[in-house]
Amino acid sequence: MLQPGVNQNMDGYWYVVQIYTGHEKKVKLTLDNMIAREELQDQILQVNVPETEVVEVKDSQRKVSVRPSYPGYVLVNTTHELGPHVESTIGQRSWALIQETPGVMNFLGPPAHPSPLNPDDVEVMLQMSTEEEEVVPVPAMEYEIGDKVKVINGPFSGFPGEIEEIDMEHQRLRLSISLFGRSTSVDLGLLEVEELN
Repeated sequence: MLQPGVNQNMDGYWYVVQIYTGHEKKVKLTLDNMIAREELQDQILQVNVPETEVVEVKDSQRKVSVRPSYPGYVLVNTTHELGPHVESTIGQRSWALIQETPGVMNFLGPPAHPSPLNPDDVEVMLQMSTEEEEVVPVPAMEYEIGDKVKVINGPFSGFPGEIEEIDMEHQRLRLSISLFGRSTSVDLGLLEVEELN
């Protein structure tokens, strides 16, 4: 999911910057402020944190939240190549500014020689296509065959069951539920069950 109001331009150079996981928004805000203070908006075009919608089920409640698609990384779009090795002083200055930002570890690529991404990779990372934006959010659950769950929706609501099969592509589970002393297989969506505590 692309951030609202973010420029979707593929021009220039795109770099992946490794940061401390969990500090994505903080690093973006700090970088945006530093870029504005140094008046580098025409050289460093944007700092982007690609995000994904994730569905969680807690206490039988379905909750959609937004999380970074690539925890521990941000994307930086510039008009010029970055690094201490480049001829352009603005490229050296921009590299130093990003490198010295609190929370930034390093650029992806060889040390002191950042490697820009190719436009196709950038497009995939930003999930720009309409088709991708319409993808149903993926539940943030990790089930394994044999896990015990409780049905929270439909005619079997309240029944405990054991997972027999998992189909993540279609977001479905096959459960074994005990009905009248007999084991019965039922096919349910991921959002129709929750973990048994």
